[in-house]
Amino acid sequence: MWLVKIYVTLKKGLLDAQGAATQNALESLGFKEIEEVRMGKYINIKMKGQNRQMVSQRVEEMGKKLLANPVIEDFNYEIEVLK
Repeated sequence: MWLVKIYVTLKKGLLDAQGAATQNALESLGFKEIEEVRMGKYINIKMKGQNRQMVSQRVEEMGKKLLANPVIEDFNYEIEVLK
């Protein structure tokens, strides 16, 4: 069994309105040291697979077909073995 941690974020250079709003709110609460806030999606998937390569291939397919819009979003992930 595998645990896949998926991160979907807007591509660099695109306006992250939600991140900007969060940054403004944090700064108004006194957190002045913040340089940038980027918001995105975090997804955990537990799945079966014979090996890491097979799991990676399937996760790539999931990202392209559903989990991310490749035009405006970056799709990254980590794979861990569940014991």
